[in-house]
Amino acid sequence: MYRQQVAFIITVLMVLDGLAVIIGGYGAMHLRRLVAGGDWYLDDYVLMGVILFVMFAGNFIMGNLGLYSDKRHNSILPVIKRLVASVIIVFACLGVALYSLKFYDVSRGFLAVFAFLVLAGTVMNRVLLDIVLDKIHRNGFNARRILLVGSGERAEKAHAALMEQKSWGHKVIGLINPDNGGVQGLPSVPLLGSMSDFFSVLTEQGVDEVVFALHPEFGQDIKEYLDLCEKMGVSFKIIPAMYNPYAPYRLSVEHIQGIPTLTRELNGINATGLLYKRIVDYVLGIAGFCIFSLMYPFVALAIKLDSPGPVFFKQKRVGRNGRIFNIYKFRTMYKDAEERKQELAVENEMNGFMFKMQNDPRITRVGRFLRKTSLDEFPQFINVIKGEMSLVGTRPPTLEEVRHYEPWHRRRISMKPGITGLWQVSGRNRINDFNQVVSLDLQYIDHWRFLNDLKIIMLTLWVVLKRKGAI
Repeated sequence: MYRQQVAFIITVLMVLDGLAVIIGGYGAMHLRRLVAGGDWYLDDYVLMGVILFVMFAGNFIMGNLGLYSDKRHNSILPVIKRLVASVIIVFACLGVALYSLKFYDVSRGFLAVFAFLVLAGTVMNRVLLDIVLDKIHRNGFNARRILLVGSGERAEKAHAALMEQKSWGHKVIGLINPDNGGVQGLPSVPLLGSMSDFFSVLTEQGVDEVVFALHPEFGQDIKEYLDLCEKMGVSFKIIPAMYNPYAPYRLSVEHIQGIPTLTRELNGINATGLLYKRIVDYVLGIAGFCIFSLMYPFVALAIKLDSPGPVFFKQKRVGRNGRIFNIYKFRTMYKDAEERKQELAVENEMNGFMFKMQNDPRITRVGRFLRKTSLDEFPQFINVIKGEMSLVGTRPPTLEEVRHYEPWHRRRISMKPGITGLWQVSGRNRINDFNQVVSLDLQYIDHWRFLNDLKIIMLTLWVVLKRKGAI
């Protein structure tokens, strides 16, 4: 119900904002012409293009700044600040576009007046819409009357969400406490009784909808109350037991061919983010592969002249959710490095399942240079292009390492491993605790943002250029 109402409200608001842009564009043109004494003229096609640009760009920017959200605002001031920011961004982009296309006839005075009129129009739209919605909310007869069933923090969260929810009009008329008087009602919400009073409250209070915000350990079967709502034609919503207001994970409802499912996303990346991430991986992966192809003859010759053995080091690693793949690097150690690892285990400087040794005797002379400059990592662009790795992600663990993982460690492989990551740019050479490495990986997974990936890529280049530690 709320989704359809919000969609209608946002559609109306977007139409009003579009009209504000059109009126602002033509109004700015006439005002500019009036100031110039009728001498100034702007081609109709150019004016139309400018208006369309502001309309579509403004819609995109306002959407990203939360100006077309389903949340009600207690004050208009935060909304005005976002509108000012969106108008500044849109007209800055417009100015750059006009200058690049050499449309010098579009004066700065016209753009300034246009921006002011758009800002005034969009602010007025929201003020008028808020007045209309508030009037509906205050009208107790037409507003949707909601009964809240629950107690404690879940009931408080549900009430707070309902107060912030944008709609045509709804009002929480009271609370039924399933704890039978153990906890009193919420502030500004009258306590209407316990579960034994459910039927009488529905019949006497004119309830349109019931929201069940029961504690997960609520021991009573609520099917009889749901059946009663159905018989009486009263809509109901149930906050699932899986919902935790303080959990860092997202709980959402998705439909698979009409079948509703509860989905708990355990990382911070969505489908759109995955697409952006894959595009960057593919584009920069091809660029990295080209650089790798150019350096290959010289690096391969140096490796061969330095020590016997293959040019590439190939090893099975664990990818996303246990997928096994072969990782590729330029060989930086002697051929018997894996056999000698056991005898050097006592020299391990890492606390945990990873192996790190500052002056590892297995590393060749050329290998030290390759590691110091991170050139040994370039063959991994093959893994990136194949989709086995990402540019940015968690460190790809070995099979032996994963066998010793505790359950919480395995969440670090719930995402594609990367050539670089948060652990690497945080100072690989200074971190000697495996649990700290895992914590950084989980921090990256839980708070993933596309811009963070770009930031880590830039920091990686800086670390490599400054030679602060191998990636």
